[in-house]
Amino acid sequence: MSVFGKFPRTFWVANVIELFERWAWYGFFMLFANYLTGSSDAGGLEFTQEQKGWLMGVGTGILYFLPVLTGAIADRYGYRKVLFLAFLIYVSAFLLLPQFSTFTGVFLMYLYLAVGAALFKPVISATIAKTTTDATASIGFGIFYMMVNIGAFFGPLVTLLFKGTSSLIFYVSAGIISLNFILLLFYKEPGRIENTKSTERLFETFAGIFRNMGSILKDVKFIVFLLIVAGFWTMYNQLFFTLPVFISQWVDTSVLYDFFQAHFPFISYNYSPASGVMDPEFVTNIDALYIILFQVMVSSVVMKMKPLRSMMSGFLVCAVGMSLTLAFQNVLFTMIAILVFSLGEMAGSPKITEYIGRIAPVDKKALYMGYSFIPVFLGNVLAGIISGSVYQQMSDKMMIVRKYVEEKGLSIPEGLSNNAYFDEAARQSGMSPHELTDFLWNTYHPSQIWMVLMVVGVGAAFALFVYDRVTSRSES
Repeated sequence: MSVFGKFPRTFWVANVIELFERWAWYGFFMLFANYLTGSSDAGGLEFTQEQKGWLMGVGTGILYFLPVLTGAIADRYGYRKVLFLAFLIYVSAFLLLPQFSTFTGVFLMYLYLAVGAALFKPVISATIAKTTTDATASIGFGIFYMMVNIGAFFGPLVTLLFKGTSSLIFYVSAGIISLNFILLLFYKEPGRIENTKSTERLFETFAGIFRNMGSILKDVKFIVFLLIVAGFWTMYNQLFFTLPVFISQWVDTSVLYDFFQAHFPFISYNYSPASGVMDPEFVTNIDALYIILFQVMVSSVVMKMKPLRSMMSGFLVCAVGMSLTLAFQNVLFTMIAILVFSLGEMAGSPKITEYIGRIAPVDKKALYMGYSFIPVFLGNVLAGIISGSVYQQMSDKMMIVRKYVEEKGLSIPEGLSNNAYFDEAARQSGMSPHELTDFLWNTYHPSQIWMVLMVVGVGAAFALFVYDRVTSRSES
C-alpha cells in the first residue's frame, strides 16, 4: 500500500474527474448503438446498421483525432481552462442530442459532443502522466484505467433505469458530468510551463502545432506503432458498436433472466425489456465489472513486463475473447468470452498510454498524449465499417429477415416498426419470434462475423511482435 502514498493530490482529483466523465459518457454510449438502430416502438431511431457504423465510427473517430490539436492547446493555455470549456460542451450537447431524430441532426450533435470529449481527453491523460514516475507509472495508469471502468460500469446501470424515456438517458449524463465543475476547484495545474506570450494569436498556436506534427511524423517507428495499435482498437470498439446489437438480435438471455428473477428480482425487474430477456447493455457492461475486480491484480502482474510484450499478449487474448462473444447464442458463453476479452484488455490497453507517456518529452506530455489517440481514431473509423456495412451484410437480423421474407414470398405490410415486422414474419411462417430467430441463426449463420474480428486482432498482435523484434534489434 506504500506506493499509493507516492501519488500527489492532483493525481487523485484527476482520477475522480475521469470517473465522473466516463460515468456520463458510457451512461449513454453503451446504449447508443441500440438507440440508433432499435425499433421505434421501443424508443429507437431505426437507423440502418450502416448509418450507425458511419455515425459512431466517424463521429467517435473524430473525437480521438482532435486531441492531436487540443492537447497542444491545453499545453499552451492551461489545463483548467480547457477542462472547464470541455464540461460546458458536454452538458449542452447531452441536453440537445435527444432533440434530434434525423441522421444528419444526430450526426452533427454527436460531433459537437465529440469536441468536448476531445478537449478533455489529452488533458486528463497528461495529468496522470505528469503525476506519476517510472516507478509508479504501471500502478498509476492501472488505477486510472480502473477508474475509467468504475465509471463505465455504473454509468449504464444508472441510465438503463431510465431507458423507458430515451431523452432521460442523455439528461442523466448531463447531470453527472456537471459534478466535475465542483472537482475542478480542487484541481491544480501539474507542472505545466506557463505561456508568457499572452498576445500570441490562435493561428500562431496552430502553426506551432502543425510544426510539431511534422516533426513527429518523421519518427517512422512511432508512426508504425500507432498504425499497429489501430488494429487493437478496431477490435476493441466492437464491444460498443456491435456486441449490444448482436446480443439484442441473437443471444438468448433467458438463463440469466431466470437466475436474477429467482435470486435478485430487483435486477430482473429494472434491467429487462421483457419477461425472459435481459437488457443487452447490462450483459455487455460486465466487461467493466471484470476490470474493476481484476485491474489492479493484472497491473501488478504485468508491471514488470516490457510494455510491448504486455501489449502483444493482451491483443492476442482480446482477439480470442471478442471473437467468441459473437460466436454463440448462449449468454453464459458470451459472459465467459467477455471475461477472456477483459483480461487481454487489462494487460494491453493501459500499457499503450504508459508506453507513450514514458517516451514523451516532459514539456510536451499533452501533445504526445494527443497522439496516443491517433490509433483510437483509426480504430473507430475501421470499427464503424465492420459494425456498419460488414455487420449489416453478414449478421444484421433485420436484413436477414427481409431476405428470408423475399425468398419465401411473404407479404408484409409497409410502415411497420422493426419489431412488428419481425413478429409478422414469424406469424406468417407459423413460428414464434424465438423460433424464427433460431431458424435464421442456423440457416444464415450470422455468427460468422467472429472470423473477421479474429483476423484483425491476431494480425495486430503479430504485427506488434514483428515491430518489437525490429525495434529491439535496432536499439541494441
